[in-house]
Amino acid sequence: MNTVRVLLSLAANLNWPLHQFDVKNAFLHGELTEEVYMSLPPGYASNTHGDVVCRLKKSLYGLKQSPRAWFGRFTQSMRRFGYKQSNSDHTLFLKHQKGKVTVLIIYVDDMVITGDDLVEIGSLQKKLASEFEMKNLGDLKYFLGIEVARGKDGIFLCQRKYVLDLLAETGMLDCSPIDTPIEQNHKLAEYPDQLPTDKPRYQRLVGRLIYLSHTRPDVAYAVSVVSQFMHNPSERHMEAVVRILRYLKSAPGKGLMFSKYQHLDVSGYTDADWAGSITDRKSTSGYFTFVGGNLVTWRSKKQKVVARSSAEAEYRGMAHGVCELLWLRNLLRDLGVKPKSAMQLFCDNKAAIDISHNPIQHDRTKHVEVDRHFIKEKLDAKLISFPFVPAEEQLADILTKAVSSKLFHDSLGKLGLRDVYAPT
Repeated sequence: MNTVRVLLSLAANLNWPLHQFDVKNAFLHGELTEEVYMSLPPGYASNTHGDVVCRLKKSLYGLKQSPRAWFGRFTQSMRRFGYKQSNSDHTLFLKHQKGKVTVLIIYVDDMVITGDDLVEIGSLQKKLASEFEMKNLGDLKYFLGIEVARGKDGIFLCQRKYVLDLLAETGMLDCSPIDTPIEQNHKLAEYPDQLPTDKPRYQRLVGRLIYLSHTRPDVAYAVSVVSQFMHNPSERHMEAVVRILRYLKSAPGKGLMFSKYQHLDVSGYTDADWAGSITDRKSTSGYFTFVGGNLVTWRSKKQKVVARSSAEAEYRGMAHGVCELLWLRNLLRDLGVKPKSAMQLFCDNKAAIDISHNPIQHDRTKHVEVDRHFIKEKLDAKLISFPFVPAEEQLADILTKAVSSKLFHDSLGKLGLRDVYAPT
């Protein structure tokens, strides 16, 4: 999905068309390279003596090898058509010719085609139709349960139907809405005297909320918190999940807007909340990254080790943000987009910025030595820069902790989240 959002940002800024195709019975196209046998289908009478089995020549639905066999067959066909597989995302296929590019991205049997070479796009459609049984779905409207709407203002991405179905299934269509997805200064943790809740239902709800996070960065932090208790949920944890659902009820049609900003610069925001977890005192870090002024990737995750200072927590968060920016740079390079300047990663901790620029290795930075060398190398190569941003303008703050309603909604506006279904 990260790659899909990058392509949508490019399509919005460069006016690329977006076409969608579906392969009928995709797994039946897969060629098996190993011997696989199956028992006879029910109702098939065999007159021969002994046990009889069938040897498969092609993959079937339900076979573990089917997805790999189908993708291998599809990859061979795309290479034969002259397309190159991207190293940044193996489901992305590219073809450059005469200064133009054609792009195809596939998820199982759903594919999206875009680019600025209209002749090659038409040729690719014919080649795919000759190789597989295809269904042309026209302009991109609905992809993996995500609604895509294109207009003069840009491309809008949302999961309104998914949210309404989720609320209907949980019986919360008539619940009273709330303005933030998680309570400020919450104390969610595992306690010895906690009351257990319905574990399968909790896991099912959190799993559906994780998928919803593909277009709703506003619930990313809340979902990352509740997903930490999947193995042993309590009534309080279930109440936190219900609060997220009540927040979704307030604006089920909210989603991401990809606008035309006339540039393709890459930038990001990174932040960390030091020792935020009351269970193990690990910090939570998060980042937002932008391509062409549009939000494309984000993450909210508890760090793996305990940070001994706020600067260390911020520094580890910066390293994660740098990794994401470098991945975006490599992806854009494959797409033929060359960066014109260093990528900016905005940070609100001056100590962490100073450590990254300091050429001297101190004893107090030994425990982050690998991250320090990694970041310093990218700084020396002038691939990234770390501008300081005041804490009140740090967009990634909402990925590391529960903030006030005013700060929360101010950040959402800057991130490009809109509710096109809201009454004007």
